[in-house]
Amino acid sequence: MNAKRPTILIPGRINGRVRTRVEAEFDAISIDAADAALLDAEARAKVDGIASGTTIDAGFIDAFPNLSIIANFGVGYDAVDARHAATRGVMVTNTPDVLSDEVADTTVGLLLNTLREFPKAEAYLRAGRWAAEGAYPLTSLTLRGRTVGIFGLGRIGLAIARRLEAFGLPIHYHSRTKRSDVEYPWHDSLAGLAKAVDTLIVVVPGGPATEKAVDAGILDALGPNGVLISIGRGSTIDEEALIAALSERRIAAAGLDVFADEPNVPQALMDLPNACLLPHVASASVSTRNAMADLVVDNLAAWLDGRPAITPVPECAGLDRKPT
Repeated sequence: MNAKRPTILIPGRINGRVRTRVEAEFDAISIDAADAALLDAEARAKVDGIASGTTIDAGFIDAFPNLSIIANFGVGYDAVDARHAATRGVMVTNTPDVLSDEVADTTVGLLLNTLREFPKAEAYLRAGRWAAEGAYPLTSLTLRGRTVGIFGLGRIGLAIARRLEAFGLPIHYHSRTKRSDVEYPWHDSLAGLAKAVDTLIVVVPGGPATEKAVDAGILDALGPNGVLISIGRGSTIDEEALIAALSERRIAAAGLDVFADEPNVPQALMDLPNACLLPHVASASVSTRNAMADLVVDNLAAWLDGRPAITPVPECAGLDRKPT
């Protein structure tokens, strides 16, 4: 590391381990939100990097004349204008791989909870109803005999597919391009995938290309025995259409870990008995979040020391070296 320690800006909330390491290894500046007006021109000129878990738009990027890297906490980075950053020669990194297994494990758990109602069964026991009323009612849904479609067969999607393949389930997928390293049937449209399966797992990132991609038409294609599981970004689901489909039993059930306006979950969704809801916890274990935090800071350290970024996002992969 150079004799002069780089200055890292932390806008808004960030994982505690990220903050601790940044404050120990760099000169750190913290502000309450990603609002450049919270800093004067002198402070903005000092900023070499940003460690972030919030929205970083083009205007915020442009406010820092010496900005070199934005290290995003999370594999999804749709909140960061990476295309604009690339035009400025600013590296953007994310935290892939280190959370793939945890998220895949959670997805399988959410699927089982949605089908077999395990959280409800535990609540039934704890309320004393087993002793008072007898056995918990048989579940109408099961994992047995299902065909799974994965919307987005990237790192996490593939980890989910491998787990469900071990359950003896056939796997189909839709992504922008067909993978050459798997034999799962590929569908060139999401509608085609939904028609071919009865269990749809949505893993794609957010952004304009996937905004409300799962709409009423996709849900109807999934059918009355269909189950939707969403663990990518809440913006990919048309929540009004989903609420209607669940209420009218046009699909059987849904399990969601992500929502369009977190942490605000529509009351109509919470009221549905055939919806299993989690508060965005797919990667929320201490060990996984620590690994994500370390990757954020390790990316900052590498790039600001003149070394390649460890995990550049695709928009910035061509930079992959500190500008001189």
